[in-house]
Amino acid sequence: MQELIDAFTDMREEDTARIARELIDSGVDPLAVLEAARQALEIIGQRFETGEAFIPELLMSGEMMKDISNYARPRIMHGAAEGQKLGRVLIGTVAGDIHNLGKDIATTMLDINGFEVVDMGVDVPAQTFVDKIREIQPDVVGMSGLLTLAFDAMKETVEAIEAAGLRGSVKIMIGGATVDESIRDYVGADAYAPTAMAGVSLAKQWKGIQ
Repeated sequence: MQELIDAFTDMREEDTARIARELIDSGVDPLAVLEAARQALEIIGQRFETGEAFIPELLMSGEMMKDISNYARPRIMHGAAEGQKLGRVLIGTVAGDIHNLGKDIATTMLDINGFEVVDMGVDVPAQTFVDKIREIQPDVVGMSGLLTLAFDAMKETVEAIEAAGLRGSVKIMIGGATVDESIRDYVGADAYAPTAMAGVSLAKQWKGIQ
């Protein structure tokens, strides 16, 4: 697992994909592999914050995360809820932040736990959140962000949702390595999820499940 983290943080794309596949194929829990990838993403995000990594690294890390998620998903889908979805979740990385910061992991975890997930990608403007909420009427809105500048974007997005008269129809959770309870309070979200599985638990709780 450490070999995977090292390859990921060294930006060795082919090695990262190979190691992840070998781990999963050998019987290692795909969720544990995704967790290792999340840890690597956090390291790269921290390097970006301190000027040790740059936008190309963020973009590449997002692609590597997506590749691992896509390989892991079919191998854990057997544990997913079958039939009717538990609820609909709209998720995206807020404006000004261009990497996925575990958003792909959160999407995967919500998906395999029976939620319909609409992922809007990265650098999503507040108005796009508003428009998409109107369009698909989700139960939960998830906002991801790693950079500290994302906090203001999250706050502006929550305010835009409220100004559009949609705040009462959705629960809002935020996530990211630098997010904590004080940021949740500043942003005006209903909760923050320190991990992808915490996000799943919140979504289930809000839907009256568990």
